[in-house]
Parts: sequence; structure tokens; C-alpha cells
Amino acid sequence: MLFNFIFRTISTPARPYYINQQLSCHGFLSSSSSHQSSLFTTKSSNQHSFTVMYLITSCGVSPESAISASKHLNLSKSPNFADSVLAFLKKQGFTKSQVSKVICRHPRILLCDPEKTLLPKFQILKSIGLSRTDLNAIVTATPQAIMRSKFKDTAPPCVDYLRTVLGSRDLVISAIKRFPLALTYDLQVYAAENIQMLLEVGVSYSTIQAVLARQPRTFFTSADTFRKVVKDVMEMGCNPKKVRFLMAIHALRSMSKSTWGKKVAIYKKWGWSKDDIFIAFERYPGLMMSSEDKIVRMLDFLVNTMGWEMSYIVQRPIVICFSLEKRVLPRCLVYQYVAEKGLIKENEDFCFTKWLMYSETKFLQWVVKRYEDEAPEILKLYRKHLNEANGSSISILRKRDVI
Repeated sequence: MLFNFIFRTISTPARPYYINQQLSCHGFLSSSSSHQSSLFTTKSSNQHSFTVMYLITSCGVSPESAISASKHLNLSKSPNFADSVLAFLKKQGFTKSQVSKVICRHPRILLCDPEKTLLPKFQILKSIGLSRTDLNAIVTATPQAIMRSKFKDTAPPCVDYLRTVLGSRDLVISAIKRFPLALTYDLQVYAAENIQMLLEVGVSYSTIQAVLARQPRTFFTSADTFRKVVKDVMEMGCNPKKVRFLMAIHALRSMSKSTWGKKVAIYKKWGWSKDDIFIAFERYPGLMMSSEDKIVRMLDFLVNTMGWEMSYIVQRPIVICFSLEKRVLPRCLVYQYVAEKGLIKENEDFCFTKWLMYSETKFLQWVVKRYEDEAPEILKLYRKHLNEANGSSISILRKRDVI
């Protein structure tokens, strides 16, 4: 590349002002005027300078990310490898944006020999049946996966095992796209025993196949750890015969004991008993995967603005997982509006299914058809609340006057 020639020809490469500023802020340029022989006049500093400039100009990496990566990367010793890696990725159809993301996530990829290191691994991925688009998306998302030294040894048997269990190339591809790091696991160690364990407690094979394709990392852990999670989930009353059983395992495995405990404490603070939490978790395990902040904001709105009883929420825990800004808040405020106008029929309770479970398209069709004669402005009002909620949800959480 022309850049390499320029750098080798000029002892101290020129840097744009904004790059100098970035380097200075991170301590690469001396602030003392007495040090004319600054860091970048030394051999070490030239190496850093070369790496930073290369990452910015050739890889499209931001100055901040380039400076961070240069602390653990020296491209001045192997610029030809870096050039070859970029050429290889371009030949494989990676966009400039994808190349930049790959380098940011795993900068040491620039030090490898693409023909010896990358090409064999790309051939493995292609042999699975991945399209170029899917392959490039996987590598962009998790370049560290294919760069692992054991990738060539673990990937083929991993694919073979997934084919045996899933029975479909499309499902195998789905699983790998969901969790590319699966290709670095020995699934005979990290999955086979766990799947057998599930079959023994009553989980159906079809359910295992469906979850393995959609949430493969649910299964990838040691048998001892998995056995403990299965036991805990069963003690919470989750039924192995239902699909939710594996959702519960996934939820429990997705967080630390400390995080789980903090979320339990939040629900208890809002008046939930241990049994309430277990009932809600069995009904919809995802309620424990919402962030602590979202749980608090959702309960605050449902209880303090909508006046819902806790027992109502316990029986419908999926509401915790809905988007407060895009679904719950604007729809509930519109419900309050039609209720205050007397458009809710006597003895007609809030219909959870219609007001919150409907898709956006179906909700709009239903609510407009139902109230268009008595409240022709309802669609405009709904859009208003939707825009307000997306713009500043917290500021209107306790809003009572919806007009």
C-alpha cells in the first residue's frame, strides 16, 4: 500500500491536527516544551504512531479505538500481513463498515497470515452452507470465535453434532447464527449430556430441537452446572412438559445469582411474595430477564398510573417484557382517555389481550374501528402519546391528564 511506502520514507509521519489532539489527550505526546525529542521521535513511539495511523487511514477505525488498540498491537513489524488481511476481507465481500468492526473487536487479526489462518476457517464456514452475507455477518459480530486456535478442530464436529440433533441444515445454520461461539465448543462435552438430562426429566425432543436452534447457548455449560439449574427451575414449579421450562432455564442461566437476587428483591419491595414470583416466572420466565430499571419503571406505571392490582400483573407477567415506551404507556393512556369519556361499557374490564397483546397493526385496526364514531380523534391521540413516550417516557410516567 502507498501508506506503507510513505511511512517508511518519512521518519516522522505528518498527522492531522485532530489526531495530534487525540494522541496528546491519551498521553502519547509530551506536554513539556523542553522535550523536543518526544515519544514519537523514539523507535517505540514510531511503532505506536504507525499502528495508530494505519488503523485510522487503512481500516477506518476511529482515533479513540486506534489509540486503544495500539497499546496491544504493533503493526510496524508486519505491515504486509495487515495489508493482506484487509485485501482478504475485501475479496470475501466485507464492506468497509464490517472491516472496521472486525478490526475494532479483534485488532490482532491484522497480525495473522490470511492464507494459513483465515482461509481454512472461512472454508469451514462455507462448507456449513452459510451464504456470504451470513458468513460475513457472523465473522463481523464475533471475529474472536474464528480466531481461536482450536476453531479448526472443534467446528466440524460441532456442525456434525448439530446436524444429528437438529436434522436440518437450515436449523444448524440458525443455531450458528444465533451463537457463533458454539463452533468453538466440544458439544459432546458441553451439550450432549445436558440434552440427555432434559429428556430424562420429561422435556420433549421437539422442544429441545426448537430451543437449540433459537437459543443454543442455553445448553452449553458443564453437566454439573446445568443439573443445578434444572433442579432450581423444577423447584420453582416449572413444568418440563411445557416449552416455558427451557425458557426458564435460559433465563436463570443468563444472569448471576447476585443479579437474580436483586430482581427478586425489587418484586418483593412491590409487594410480591415468593410464591407470586414463582407463579409469574413459571407463566413467563422472561420477566426476570428485564433490567432492574425497566422492572421498576414498568411496575411504577402499571400500579401508580393505571391502578393495577399486583395479582393482575402476577397473572400476566409478559407485560413486564413489553416496551414501556412503544406499547404499554401509549396504549394505556389512550385506554384512560376512552374510559374518562365514558366509552367503556358498564362492567367491561380492561381487556389485556386486545389493549396490550395485539400487534401494532391489529391494535390500530381494532381501536379505530371500535371508537372511530364516538372518538374520531383517537388515532391522532394515540400517535401523540406514542411520540411523547418515545421522546420522554420518564417525564410522563405519572401523567394523569391524557388529553
